[in-house]
Amino acid sequence: MNLNKVFLIGNLTRDPEQKTMPNGRSISSFGMATNRIWTDKESGEKQQQVEFHNLVAFGKLADICNQYLTKGKLVFIEGRLQTRSWDDQSGNKKFRTEIIIESMQMGPKLSGEVSKASSMPEEPEEAPIEKEDKPTKKSSKSSSPKAAKDEEEINVEDIPF
Repeated sequence: MNLNKVFLIGNLTRDPEQKTMPNGRSISSFGMATNRIWTDKESGEKQQQVEFHNLVAFGKLADICNQYLTKGKLVFIEGRLQTRSWDDQSGNKKFRTEIIIESMQMGPKLSGEVSKASSMPEEPEEAPIEKEDKPTKKSSKSSSPKAAKDEEEINVEDIPF
């Protein structure tokens, strides 16, 4: 079994560029930067590494990306890797690895941010998640105290690590 799946959360490095393919299908391409932050074991200093990614969307998703995304926006992308090749004007073989977007979710709207589409509806508020006050008890086939104790829920705070 093979898997080609990419998940990225990062900021756009440029506005999407939209084109139309000869068959009439929309294509939008743009860049994204992701950061990796860690503490150096030897010096104890925080380190940062930036990776740049090439993203491509097709069809209706390309139209949405072009309409709502702008440079600097935080975006969650789900897609797959694809490498394409071509010959440049000098006859040299060139390669480019891109992430073909399968789904996209925009990050939170920052205060004072104006979108390209002024008619964009506001996101609906999320319903609060309700928690049960009492833990649910599993039914026990045996009425012995030992069986009931074995089936009690485990409290995460009681785990020693």
